[in-house]
Amino acid sequence: MTVVIPDVTVGVLALQGAFSEHVQLLRAAAESLALKGAPAQSQIKWSFIEVRTPDELARCDGLILPGGESTTISLVAARSGMLEPLRDFVKVLRKPTWGTCAGLILLAESANRTKKGGQDLIGGLDVRVNRNHFGRQVESFQANLQLSFLGDTVDKSANEPYRCVFIRAPVVEKILPHRDGVQTEEESCEATVVAPSKAPGDELAEKETTAQVEVMATLPTQTPALQANQEHEHAGTEDIIAVRQGNVLGISFHPELTADARIHVWWLGEVLKAVARRQQFEVVDRSAS
Repeated sequence: MTVVIPDVTVGVLALQGAFSEHVQLLRAAAESLALKGAPAQSQIKWSFIEVRTPDELARCDGLILPGGESTTISLVAARSGMLEPLRDFVKVLRKPTWGTCAGLILLAESANRTKKGGQDLIGGLDVRVNRNHFGRQVESFQANLQLSFLGDTVDKSANEPYRCVFIRAPVVEKILPHRDGVQTEEESCEATVVAPSKAPGDELAEKETTAQVEVMATLPTQTPALQANQEHEHAGTEDIIAVRQGNVLGISFHPELTADARIHVWWLGEVLKAVARRQQFEVVDRSAS
């Protein structure tokens, strides 16, 4: 079956944080896809919008939750009537969603170092995150890492190291078993909040829930840049800094604070795949009915 994807809209949640920087990199990524991608990709009309309302969210085929203050973002989302639409987007519709730093916290099913009731989560990733794992603002650092999932851009190869910027960043502390409902075991943990349960909206969304958490990138704890800027030791040999599960991607660092669009190129490719799957599903569903 041939799928034609003429128009794709990607939103960046613009309640707080580095949302405009993501929009700029999305535009650069779309240009790279048009120049270096398959001929069909050059015909796609991309729209990148800042999302502040449920109506704007409803227009989106994919969504980015930017870095910022996760508590502030969740509070503004709740007060502006955006929290439940966001949960529906991620967990009911199962549309492609990517969270960076604070966005990773919001997309986790469990987050620790948090007062009960002090942080609302969206969920979507069966992980527990450790908030502010790398310490205070003054302990921020950068590290050049090899990321296996990068896409090519006009001026950078996927094989070149990626400059990862960590600012009060979380890490994935634990990969959790998938639960159809709430992560009840996590609810009993001290200073830990969990996301509410949401049932997938249809069979295609249901398939996304069967995906396992995939570790996309780790940071060795002996990384010189990390050791030089930390006032405390980190247990273990590496920290998990990027994970993917079905339609959801979460990373600890801030790609939007660089000029490197390679992660955005890769992710836009994943959005296109998801849009094509949705179109195929709807065609088959209409035929069956």
